[in-house]
Amino acid sequence: MGSPEAIKTWAERCRVGGSRQLGGPAGPAADPSTQLIRVAFAGRTSTDDQQDPTLSLPRQLRSSQRALPDHAVIVAHFYDIESGRMDLADRGRGHAHEKFQIPIPRDGGIQDLLDEATRPGRRFDVVICESIERISRRAYFSTEIEHRLERAGVLLLASDEPINLDGGRRRARTATQVLTRRVKQGVAEWYVTEMLEKSWAGFEVHTEHGYNIGKACYGYRAKPVPHPVPAKRAKGIKKTLLEAHPVECHVVRRIFEWRIVERLSYQAIADRLNLDLITNPPPQPVRAETAIGHWTYSNVRDIVTNPKYTGHMVWNRRARKGGGRNRPNPVEEWIWSPEPVHETLVDLETFVQAQQVAELRERSRGASGANKHPQTKRTYRLRSFMFCSLCHRRFYGKTSKKVGYYVCAPKPDYRPDGHPASVWVPEAALVDGLSDFLATRVFGEYRHELLDAGRLTLEADQQRERAKRIDALRRAIAEDETKGKRLLRGLELVDEPDKDFIRDINQRRAELREHRTGLERQLAELENEAQDAPNPDLLSCLPVGAIDLADLPDAISRRLFDALRLEIHYDRATNLATCRVTLAGETVEALARTAREAVLRGTDGVAERYATWASFCMVPPAGAGNAGWWRDESSAPRGLTSYRADPAPAEDTRHVRSC
Repeated sequence: MGSPEAIKTWAERCRVGGSRQLGGPAGPAADPSTQLIRVAFAGRTSTDDQQDPTLSLPRQLRSSQRALPDHAVIVAHFYDIESGRMDLADRGRGHAHEKFQIPIPRDGGIQDLLDEATRPGRRFDVVICESIERISRRAYFSTEIEHRLERAGVLLLASDEPINLDGGRRRARTATQVLTRRVKQGVAEWYVTEMLEKSWAGFEVHTEHGYNIGKACYGYRAKPVPHPVPAKRAKGIKKTLLEAHPVECHVVRRIFEWRIVERLSYQAIADRLNLDLITNPPPQPVRAETAIGHWTYSNVRDIVTNPKYTGHMVWNRRARKGGGRNRPNPVEEWIWSPEPVHETLVDLETFVQAQQVAELRERSRGASGANKHPQTKRTYRLRSFMFCSLCHRRFYGKTSKKVGYYVCAPKPDYRPDGHPASVWVPEAALVDGLSDFLATRVFGEYRHELLDAGRLTLEADQQRERAKRIDALRRAIAEDETKGKRLLRGLELVDEPDKDFIRDINQRRAELREHRTGLERQLAELENEAQDAPNPDLLSCLPVGAIDLADLPDAISRRLFDALRLEIHYDRATNLATCRVTLAGETVEALARTAREAVLRGTDGVAERYATWASFCMVPPAGAGNAGWWRDESSAPRGLTSYRADPAPAEDTRHVRSC
């Protein structure tokens, strides 16, 4: 049986031999305190616009080097410039480090560090960082990285924690050290979460006060104001409000008008703006050298979808950080100022109407004419205006055996109960039905008589009653204002009012103010109701005439359908297509212009076809009667009658009708 000294010597030799996992070769007589230990440096600094990586990363490396013992050498450098709150799968894939001249060689990022740690020929056996929050600002990911390194046999050290590389591997980290690290990981996550919450609250107040963040949107220009904090004001730091641009504000209003009245697509609006770049100057980016000098689809979209034009300051419309960078946030997460804080370019109702146009036009090509696809052979006149009553999806055009159809064929997962695999509707029947509908109900001479007379009478009575209530509310509001003025005049007549008198006056003023607020709310509701009420007199603003959809150019017909707010809902169960058009007071004038163009074009088309056809149409001579002639409507243009001679007339005395 060996002596205790022999056992001690054998155990020491085994421990020294096992240290090869941490460094180079070691013989039986090697001194553990002089063995070379290979270390990899892991650094991270926050986003490049929040910190200076050229200062932060060298400081982290210096702190790590000072904490290591003399026989430990840093042989590899891994660092990133990114947020510590990112998911681990997204870490280490950025290129922000390429923007800086960092005086540290870079062997990769956190992903490269983890990949090399699992390879047999790795260059290091220990990883060190300045502090554990440099690994991650989230405790979960920080612990996961530590666990993955431990499974690969790599220690993760921090310069602000006790470091022991000389003892056995199982004793390299004590229970107290583990507790300290876990507490620091939790504190790091708590700290950044608390800072984000406070920053969020600060941005909310910042928005409520009307201060703008970033570049002023098109239509406005920045109005610098002194910073409310004296120390920052002394340094010349300012905040910015928004004020209307003298030229661009009119372009914004024009864009919203075209979008709502004519329902133009973003690209169609951009094309129209590009026709006159002096009147409609294009937006200028932050970096002037990147300007392209004309309007684009995205320029118009950014304007139409920006709620700041309502006069309210709005923040948090997009997610700027995390996995969904620049992803639109839900509307309910937007932060609005309670009241308008800058000049209103479009009212809130107009802004909402513009967004509703986008819902109707979604995934539908807005331009007229044929599709640019090389296999396109024809156009579909009613595309983007026809919907399925079963699934509420838009029909698309398709040709089968040279016949045009509108088809609804949703995928099985989006197909409601009772919906067949596909619904096919012939285009010719729809165009004929729509032509009759427009000719009689919209542009016909008896369009007023075709409306429901009883419903119109009831709505007229409701309109008169609503007008009386509006007048009564306005008189009541004016009376409350008069009472308030009388109350103040009564206070002026009292030489020495006591506290009870002043209290009664203030109480009465509060009552009058509350009553007036209620009346104003009722008045606003009634005025909105009156504005949305049906008005059959709008039909009188439209011209009377025939519109031939079959011969109308696609560009004109689409403008007409957009102005009419046309919707066609097809019900397969009844095999009926319901046409719906909407006339609005703010759009009826533009609709009338488009309708007049369509009516005139249709009239010109009939006259042109009639002249061409009559130039070779033989008609019976005057006074000869109709003997030897028979009626033929097959060869005449629509709406005209042709007369054709018998094959062998007794007397060839036909004349050509003069044009």
